[in-house]
Amino acid sequence: MRAHTGRRRNDAAKAAILAAATDLLAEGQPVTLGAIAGRAQVGKQTIYRWWPSKGAVVLEAMTERARSLAPTASTGSLEGDLEAFVAATFTAAGTPEYAATLRGIVSEALRDEHAAAVLAEFTADRREQLYLIIERWLPDVDADLAVDQVYGVLWYRILIGHATVDDAAGRQLAATIAAQLRAAS
Repeated sequence: MRAHTGRRRNDAAKAAILAAATDLLAEGQPVTLGAIAGRAQVGKQTIYRWWPSKGAVVLEAMTERARSLAPTASTGSLEGDLEAFVAATFTAAGTPEYAATLRGIVSEALRDEHAAAVLAEFTADRREQLYLIIERWLPDVDADLAVDQVYGVLWYRILIGHATVDDAAGRQLAATIAAQLRAAS
């Protein structure tokens, strides 16, 4: 007798659920399982069946979106790989919708420890992607400060709004970081 493996995910329902989670964050609306289910037009049980918590839904939605909008590239050089990744990250984060989503998760994280854990896990994933790029080219360099600089500039600009988060800013920052890393190696 074949063991029961549970119901398989419906790709359209999954996409609707993940989009609903990020839309609610972007709009500054409370992100609850009921709100996600209502926006996605699925039952809460569908969400419970596929994810253990609201945080897991939000984390998957944000991570999936970030990885699709800013994948790691292999251009043949540290400078090229950094430029591709940082510029794509800044371009994606600088769109009004995604910037609002990022501000929304920070706002949620200030009120909810589970959202704070989601934000920590999301940022750890994005930081790890950048570490991998640097370590591919300069395995013996301590990349902590460089990674902090990239994400520090990104988050500062997203949250404070004093300057743009766009392709040009990402390219300029990537060039600066690459030069610093080369000098340190």
